[in-house]
Amino acid sequence: MLLELINKTGDIKKIPQQKYQELAGEIRHFLIETISKTGGHLASNLGAVELTMALHLALDLPKDKIIWDVGHQAYTHKILTGRKDKFDTLRQFGGLSGFPKRCESSTDCFDTGHSSTSISAGLGMVKARDLMGEDYTVVSVIGDGSLTGGLAYEALNNASKLETNFIIILNDNEMSISESVGGMKKYLNNVRTADGYLNLKEDVYAQLSSNHKVVDGIRRAKNSFKQLFVPGMVFENLGITYLGPVDGHNVASLEKTIKEAKKVKKAVMIHVMTKKGKGYGPAERHPARFHGTEPFIVENGLPRNPRTTANYQDIFSTVMCKLGARNAKVVAITAAMADGTGLKRFRNMYPDRFIDAGIAEEHAVTFAAGMAAGGYKPVFAVYSSFLQRAYDQILEDVCLQKLPVVFAIDRAGLVGSDGETHQGIFDVSFLSSMPNMHIMAPKNKWELSDMLKFAVDFDMPVAVRYPRGNAYDGLKDFRAPVKLGKCEPLYEEKDICLLALGSMVKIGEEVRKLLKDRGLNCSLVNARFYKPIDTDYIKAASHSHKLFVTMEENVLTGGFGEKVRDYIDTNRIDAGVLNIAIPDQFVTHGSVDKLRAELKIDADSIAERIINELHR
Repeated sequence: MLLELINKTGDIKKIPQQKYQELAGEIRHFLIETISKTGGHLASNLGAVELTMALHLALDLPKDKIIWDVGHQAYTHKILTGRKDKFDTLRQFGGLSGFPKRCESSTDCFDTGHSSTSISAGLGMVKARDLMGEDYTVVSVIGDGSLTGGLAYEALNNASKLETNFIIILNDNEMSISESVGGMKKYLNNVRTADGYLNLKEDVYAQLSSNHKVVDGIRRAKNSFKQLFVPGMVFENLGITYLGPVDGHNVASLEKTIKEAKKVKKAVMIHVMTKKGKGYGPAERHPARFHGTEPFIVENGLPRNPRTTANYQDIFSTVMCKLGARNAKVVAITAAMADGTGLKRFRNMYPDRFIDAGIAEEHAVTFAAGMAAGGYKPVFAVYSSFLQRAYDQILEDVCLQKLPVVFAIDRAGLVGSDGETHQGIFDVSFLSSMPNMHIMAPKNKWELSDMLKFAVDFDMPVAVRYPRGNAYDGLKDFRAPVKLGKCEPLYEEKDICLLALGSMVKIGEEVRKLLKDRGLNCSLVNARFYKPIDTDYIKAASHSHKLFVTMEENVLTGGFGEKVRDYIDTNRIDAGVLNIAIPDQFVTHGSVDKLRAELKIDADSIAERIINELHR
C-alpha cells in the first residue's frame, strides 16, 4: 500500500512518478470507505485527488500556501499532511474537521467554509509576503461554481494589477453543488470545447521546437491566437495569464504546469478540468447527492440509514408547489441550492418562475427585491449561514423599501457536522435589528406550512426559519391560526413559563415533563415570533408566573431572550427571566444532540438550570 508510506507532509515526493495513478486509486478507495461510515463531502474530494497530489509535488509545504475555496475538496490534502489516521473521527465532536483549519495543521493556512473567498485571501497573503520580503508561493484553488460569487470577481479585478507571482487554480467540474449556471458557465463551456486553439498550439510548438526564436514569437502572439479561436478570453483581457485547459486527472501534466506558473511575475490562472465524483460510479452519476452525504453502502451508494419520515425541506417543497399552483405571482429563488433547499419540484413544475442565481446571495436578495417591486411574491430559499453574506442587501434593498420578500431560512439553528462556518445561529440576531423585518419559527411540520402561507400573504419582509432534519410531527392537535406577533399557548399552568421557539418547542415539552416530575408547575408556550414578540401575553402571564424561561436556537446576543428580558425590565414586571440560548461563540462540529448537551441547551441541562434559578 502506497498510502502507508505517507505519514507526514512531503512524503508524497518519495513516490515514483510511475506510481502516481496507483496512489490516486488508493486515495479514492480510502475516501470512499471512510466517508461511507462517517459521512462527509465525497464527490468534490474524489474529483480533486490528482490536483491535490500535483500541488503537493510542485510546492514546498508548509512554506508555500494553498487556500482552498470553500474547503469541500481538502480531504486529500489532509491525507497527504499526516491526518490519515484521524479520518474515522471526521466531522465528529472533537474529531477532524471537514474543512481546512489553521488549528489542525500548519499546512492549512486559511480557514474556509463559504465560497468565493480564496482569491481575495490569496491576494492578501501575497501582499503580506511581499511586504515581509519573503519568497513563498501562494495558490488559491477555486471551483467554477464559486466563480459565480461576486467576491471572486472583485478579487480578479484586483489581481490584474499584480507584478508578482500569484497562482489561481480554477477547478472546473461544471458543478457547484448543483450544476453551475450563468454566463461564466457558458464562457467556460466555450473554453472547454476550443479544440481548434489547443490543437493548433500543440502542433505549432512541436514543429518549431528547434527554432527558439520563432517559438518565442509564437508565445508572444499567444493572445492573438486565443482571441481568434477562443471567444472572449476573459482572464487574459483582465491581465491575468491563462494556462489551460489542463487535464485535472493527469498528475505529471498538472505538476509541470504548476511549476511553470511559479515562474510568472504576475497573476496566473491554471484552468483545470476535473470530474466531480470521479472513480465512484454512484457519485459520478449523482454528484449533487454525494456532495455532502450521510453514511452510505459502498456497493450501491444507498444510505445506510434511510429516512423514514419527511424532513423540513420535504415539507417546504410540497408547500411551495401548492403555493405556486394557487398564486401565479409566487416565484422561487435559490443561490445554487435547488436540491438542498427542496426547490427541485417547484423548478420542474414552474420553470419560468424558478430562478437559480448561482452562488451569489447578495445578488439573489436584490434580485428578489426587484421582483417584489415589480409585483411578484419572491420566496428566497437559503441556508441560514449563507444568508448572512447578504446583510446589506436585506437591510437596504428589502427592509428599507418594505418589500414583501419571503426568506425561507433553511438549516436554522445547530446544523452539526459542518461546524463553525455552517451553524445557523446568527440569523435572528442580524435580522431582528432591521426595521420592518418579521421573523417566525414553526414548532412542527404543519406550522411550517401555515407560516409559509401567512408569509406569502403578508405584505412586508418576513423570514421563516426552520432546522435541518426530520420534521417534528408532535403537537399536531395544536394549530391555532398564525397571527402577526401572537404566540400560541400549549399548556397553561402557573409559576414557570417556558417561551420556546421553533425546534426548541419539542425540547420544551421534554423540559416541562422533567419539571412536572419534580412536582413543579410549568406552562409551555409556542412563542412563534422572534419579532415582534407577544408583549400582551407576557404581561398577562406575569400575574401567574414568577419565572419566564426563553428557549431559542440562536446566539444570546440579539436574540429573542434579550427582547423578552428588555420588555420585562423596562416595564418593571415582577418576574424573573432565564435566557436559554447558544452562548456568544462559534460552535464546532459534531452531532446536534452532542452539541446541545455541550452548550447546555438540551432538556436535562435546561431543567437543571431552571431548578438552580428557582433556588437562587
